[in-house]
Amino acid sequence: MTDVKDLSQIVANKGKNPLIISAVNHQSPADAELERKLRELRFKQELRKNWILFIARDVVMFSVIIFFVFAVSGYSLFMHIYR
Repeated sequence: MTDVKDLSQIVANKGKNPLIISAVNHQSPADAELERKLRELRFKQELRKNWILFIARDVVMFSVIIFFVFAVSGYSLFMHIYR
């Protein structure tokens, strides 16, 4: 399996002006660590945004709707009792 050559390398190296394609990652360990931390930070920000949207949309809106239903039903009951 180690003798298998990448087809893109073979195609890129043919002809008078070979195209240089490097499949090797030239990232230093510090850059890799910084990239990992950046991905973690983006994930945490996305998770935080999702939780804020969940609380605003589901918890607050559900509470407001329930309060509105109770207020309307209470007003309707009050109007029926005092007629």
